[in-house]
Amino acid sequence: MVNSESNQRVAVVTGASSGIGAASARRLAGEGFLVHCAARRADRIETLAVEIGGIATACDVTDRASVAALAERVGPVLHVLVNNAGGAFGGDPVATADPEDWSRMYDVNVLGTLHVTQALLPALRASGDGLVVMMGSTAGRVVYEGGGGYTAAKHALKALTGTLRLELSGEPIRVTEIAPGMVRTDEFALIRFDGDREKAEAVYAGVAEPLTAEDIADVVGWVATRPSHVDVDEVVVRPRAQAAQHKVHRVIT
Repeated sequence: MVNSESNQRVAVVTGASSGIGAASARRLAGEGFLVHCAARRADRIETLAVEIGGIATACDVTDRASVAALAERVGPVLHVLVNNAGGAFGGDPVATADPEDWSRMYDVNVLGTLHVTQALLPALRASGDGLVVMMGSTAGRVVYEGGGGYTAAKHALKALTGTLRLELSGEPIRVTEIAPGMVRTDEFALIRFDGDREKAEAVYAGVAEPLTAEDIADVVGWVATRPSHVDVDEVVVRPRAQAAQHKVHRVIT
């Protein structure tokens, strides 16, 4: 809720335990927001919350009761929601992919985002100047081999985002999708390939400067500090080395 003494603006970041989520929480705190750090790993978000002067709430976005508890903790007024929780699981082709991996990706990337957005929309409305940031992906625009489940989920998230923007037309809530390309974080590729570090490292092989979590957090901070009449519909951001999803400049020695 808004701090009644300081009129401090309030933000929620899901998936805040690592990577882009943690970096975004730090950036928003640096911009003066009181940040609710939400993720399943309570120990990590508690440490982060202490660091940035925020509030930690353990939350599984795929569990509606858990999300309801987060909304109650946030209170009646919210200014910025960063729907960052997501992930990729598996890299098998469609012919052999595990449907459970696809289900997990849809649950966290799409239904999890739906749960959180539904639960926090009343508080965003109450602010009179709300912003929903969806953490999409270039995978939500272009498909590629071995990425069927993830690209399907991120395409669905893009559709959810566009529909939400249409349905909120005329209300004091803006909706932005940030679609990163190749971002190197500590965990994303490692989780995708079930802890296989060799496969995870191969994703970035020969790429001198993939994006970092802080690069994407910069975009989050910029979007969140635009004047209230400015709605940045979408931001696609890639490293210089990645001209397109299938075109990455690599220097292999």
